[in-house]
Amino acid sequence: QVQLVESGGGLVQPGGSLRLSCAASGSSFSIYTMGWYRQAPGKQRELVAGITSGGSTNYADSVKDRFTISRDNTKNMMYLQMNNLKSEDTAIYYCKANRGPYIYWGQGTQVTVSS
Repeated sequence: QVQLVESGGGLVQPGGSLRLSCAASGSSFSIYTMGWYRQAPGKQRELVAGITSGGSTNYADSVKDRFTISRDNTKNMMYLQMNNLKSEDTAIYYCKANRGPYIYWGQGTQVTVSS
């Protein structure tokens, strides 16, 4: 069992930056594949970035070169550094952990990009 809690969302102007954090509790965090997803109003939830237990990363084309995903297994934490934010990045951002058939989600944190 893994519990996930996101933080770091908020209101930011276009071109600004935010850093999201995902705190995981439970056992064996390091063996989980982790990911950030987002869901904008009226749209389906989509993958933003993922990171494997070995540290390999992947990104949605829309955020490449602007967002960076990372994890700290010693602290049971995952991060998403978001730079050069755009209005289309506005969404609720969710943290996900999965290992085999086991999937866990956080409650989400709102990111709003607006002037």
